[in-house]
Amino acid sequence: MKKIFSILKYWLPLAAALTGVFAFIYLTVQQDLRMGLNDPQIQMAEDAASALASNQPADALIPANAPRVDMAKSLAPFLIIYDSKGSPVVSGAVLNGQAPIPPAGVFDYTRQNNEDRVSWQPAPGVRSAAVIVAVQGGQGGFVLAGRGMREVEIRESQLTNMVALGWIASLLVTLVIVVVFEFLTPKK
Repeated sequence: MKKIFSILKYWLPLAAALTGVFAFIYLTVQQDLRMGLNDPQIQMAEDAASALASNQPADALIPANAPRVDMAKSLAPFLIIYDSKGSPVVSGAVLNGQAPIPPAGVFDYTRQNNEDRVSWQPAPGVRSAAVIVAVQGGQGGFVLAGRGMREVEIRESQLTNMVALGWIASLLVTLVIVVVFEFLTPKK
């Protein structure tokens, strides 16, 4: 019993430290993956908002004859332009045959902060990384640029598995080392 307490005395602090390190690694890599998913949409939304603020017509940015991205199936990036009330003006994406509309709170937040970056789930199983920018000038309104999150979510799942496996292996290795050390070290 004394040996068990001695083993735990040395191993538990190691286990706690390893848990913190692996949690930090996971969170850092996961956030890098997720934030990097927004990079193309930031440029798309800002450029479109700038064009609209300069009175360029919305249908010049998303021509009526351009193919529409089916959000339920495609990973392709898309643009949707909304008026100042949050109603779609022109959309480069469809979901169930219609232009999707984010919750009203998204537009309220964007109106106050000029930009919002969200993980948007307009329907079960449909997730998009979306950047919404308020149009400053011209007719006003909002530009939403988005793209599907499926591939990054697969990478996040793989990351979870890799980090969990590394964490468990590290816990086991340190436990074995502490046990071996405890039994091989002569006691006074």
